[in-house]
Amino acid sequence: DGAYGAMVTPSGFSAISTAILACASSGDHVLMVDTVYEPSRIFCNKTLKRLNIGTSYYRTDTARGIEQLIQPNTKVIFIESPGSLTFEIQDIEAITKIARKHNITCIMDNTWATSVNYPAIAKGINISIQAATKYIGGHSDLMMGIITTDEESWAKVRKTYIELGHAPGTEETMLALRGLRTLPCRLKQHGQSALQIANWLENREEVTAVYFPALASHPDHALFTKQFRASSGLFSFLLQTDKHAAVCAMIDGLTLFSIGVSWGGFESLVLPVNPKPIRTAAPWQKSGQLIRLSIGLEHPDDLIKDLSSGFERLNNALHS
Repeated sequence: DGAYGAMVTPSGFSAISTAILACASSGDHVLMVDTVYEPSRIFCNKTLKRLNIGTSYYRTDTARGIEQLIQPNTKVIFIESPGSLTFEIQDIEAITKIARKHNITCIMDNTWATSVNYPAIAKGINISIQAATKYIGGHSDLMMGIITTDEESWAKVRKTYIELGHAPGTEETMLALRGLRTLPCRLKQHGQSALQIANWLENREEVTAVYFPALASHPDHALFTKQFRASSGLFSFLLQTDKHAAVCAMIDGLTLFSIGVSWGGFESLVLPVNPKPIRTAAPWQKSGQLIRLSIGLEHPDDLIKDLSSGFERLNNALHS
């Protein structure tokens, strides 16, 4: 990450909560991106509220207008790019410039890109978080978080880390080291396969939209290519229908895609998702079922064949 130092925690979420608590105290304020990982939102709405730390949510497309949202007690601007579930890209450079001007700490959840595709600290982020559970582990067999910081942020984060008693297990640490050895190779394949599948999905008549910033058609594609070295393998697509029985028929019959939440392993995953309950600054108003895919290391032609059979079941269910 180009960091001054790093700390390892028992989970990605523990890394997120530790980083925020290190920077905000009672009476302070946090600016949180609206498309953040759902547990991060829950942490802000429940735990931070209980600790008298306020949270405001900002839209992904208001980077240069974020200065108007800063309060006198704002201590943190939290970035997650691409956005969870819907994969919007934030203008990280613009946000960090404004944060530095106001002496505000920038924290970024960098799990999607990892430091391979976005060395966050070197790019100006003060504190970067990754769920090593995902791509760093790579085999869906560990839980771990990583916090990296610049020199200025190191002492306060390290202090909170020690006070919270974080200590990952030796087996998890060994497995994460194993994953790091193959991370660049795996990420390259995840990204290439995902782009092939996303391009194929764009041409399906059952699909309204594909949310993958590596696609040339993505509204934030230019910003993505400016900021990131490459993509990973996680993206979503929107079906024209949200008929429950038809969506179930499509997903339940898949053979190479398992249903799963914690992505980033070598096996492909599928998950029907609904952003509507976890959007406030920019409400989700699209119709149709949103489906998130984590593209693994299987051959993309085989994954396309599996999805194609899923669309066939979807259409049969819709017309039966």
